[in-house]
Amino acid sequence: MLEKFTEKALNVIAEAQNIAIYDHSDKVLSEHLLLAVVKEAKGFCARIFNSYDITYERLAQEIYMSLNIEESDMTSSIPFSDDFKRILQRTMDLVNESGNATVHYEHIVLAVINDKHSKIPSYLETLGFDIDKSRPLIEKLVQRKVKKDFHPEIDENKEPEIDLTKETDTLFDNAESSKVLERAVSKLSTSGFEILGTEQIVSSILEDKNSSLSKILAQFGITDTEFEDKLSKIQSRSAEYEGRQIVFTPNAFIAMTLAQQTAKELGSSEVLPEHMILGLLKSKKGVAYNILKEFKINDDDLAHTIIKPIEKEMPETLTILRLAKQEARRMGKNIVGTEMFLLGIIGEATGIGATVLSELEINIKDARTVVAQTVGAGNDYSDKEIVFTKRAKRVLETAWEIAKKANKTKIESSDLLWAITTEINSTAMQVLEQLGTDVLEIREGIKKHIFKN
Repeated sequence: MLEKFTEKALNVIAEAQNIAIYDHSDKVLSEHLLLAVVKEAKGFCARIFNSYDITYERLAQEIYMSLNIEESDMTSSIPFSDDFKRILQRTMDLVNESGNATVHYEHIVLAVINDKHSKIPSYLETLGFDIDKSRPLIEKLVQRKVKKDFHPEIDENKEPEIDLTKETDTLFDNAESSKVLERAVSKLSTSGFEILGTEQIVSSILEDKNSSLSKILAQFGITDTEFEDKLSKIQSRSAEYEGRQIVFTPNAFIAMTLAQQTAKELGSSEVLPEHMILGLLKSKKGVAYNILKEFKINDDDLAHTIIKPIEKEMPETLTILRLAKQEARRMGKNIVGTEMFLLGIIGEATGIGATVLSELEINIKDARTVVAQTVGAGNDYSDKEIVFTKRAKRVLETAWEIAKKANKTKIESSDLLWAITTEINSTAMQVLEQLGTDVLEIREGIKKHIFKN
């Protein structure tokens, strides 16, 4: 039976046994289970108990005044009383009724407060606890999550795309990218064109011959001299105009937008020249991209070579997003939603985000179980590229904004976890609520660690 219990639920049973041993009881009683439930309370249930001022100390005093427990020799193995066994059985019944595959702490709480055959209700009512009012609140935490044939965050009508056209002013807000822009604008003024294109951007990147990016491009034969030579032979900019005309040429705008998205996915809160080249490779459009193809390079090889030095820096968010994709593959999914971000944060293990969740007793085993129950597991995964849900993109966008406001150069796990809390209806928040925590606890935990650091 106990193999179906989450770690948090098992802690309650273990604590009940510890309390029984401490009391020199010859059996683990339902009273010991009630004490353990209150002692181990976290998150939403803890707030319910606190609202009625139900503390371990008050409850223990009430129970020990009522019970006349005779001292006996302390034993390492204490059997469960009939009341205790009945409550455990009722716990399993609740699990089956709620459609869950595992036993959560909240299932035990419900079984305990609903047990009318023991003295538990009288203890609670004596201390002012309103069982009838509290029951439906806890039941919401264990309601069956209906499995869907599609990811719960995929809703094209309700999830609008992020409007990145409002953010072009942030593309060049760091020293390296600002210099790229200055050189590109200078080249634009001498070219006779009025709108910045991909060719001016790449040309200005190559002009800085001492940069690590220029040296990587040179490995592929892409130097400023070779690029300018090929650019001089281009007679038309028609490759730049496939959409509406804005500050950039349409394809330059696409490439820079992809550069910004790439920066976020690589854990940076700044758009660097490396991200611009990667954005250009993703766009596969424009004069500059057409010139790069003349060098007979493989897009993936160049992208991998550029990303490799970034990976060595081990930015937290890059690690988290890699782990999120691995979790999606493990569950047979091609889609990464906010719940996979959550698993990635836990799996990364070293950041503030993981620390906060650990302190809230949220572990990877239980989180994976709840995620699987929420989004299902199957064989949807193929060799197709894994994509983010629109809500996941929005979370990443919010994390980027949080990091920028804090003047960070990297998006940290705390930024990503805080961003998740801004999406109240996200799958990740549903999972966190089932695991017994909420927005307030998470944010307070993050603030505590940020202030401490």
